[in-house]
Amino acid sequence: MHNYSPEELLLYLYKETSPKTTTEIEEALKNDWSLREKLEVLKTSMKRLDSIEVSPRTEVVLNVLKYAYSQKELTPSK
Repeated sequence: MHNYSPEELLLYLYKETSPKTTTEIEEALKNDWSLREKLEVLKTSMKRLDSIEVSPRTEVVLNVLKYAYSQKELTPSK
């Protein structure tokens, strides 16, 4: 029995495996509970990654604005 790596399982989840490999993984999933567990962990991780919202800290935004304002003052007027 083939021991599938997390990378191979991710390719399977993203439907980027060859038809032959897809069939092999699906057959292995029918018989190997630990492989099903690994796949479930990866599925859960994918869902969590999709739900993450990232935004900069207020301090960072204020620093960027402060820098932009300071550069505006240094730019000669036309």
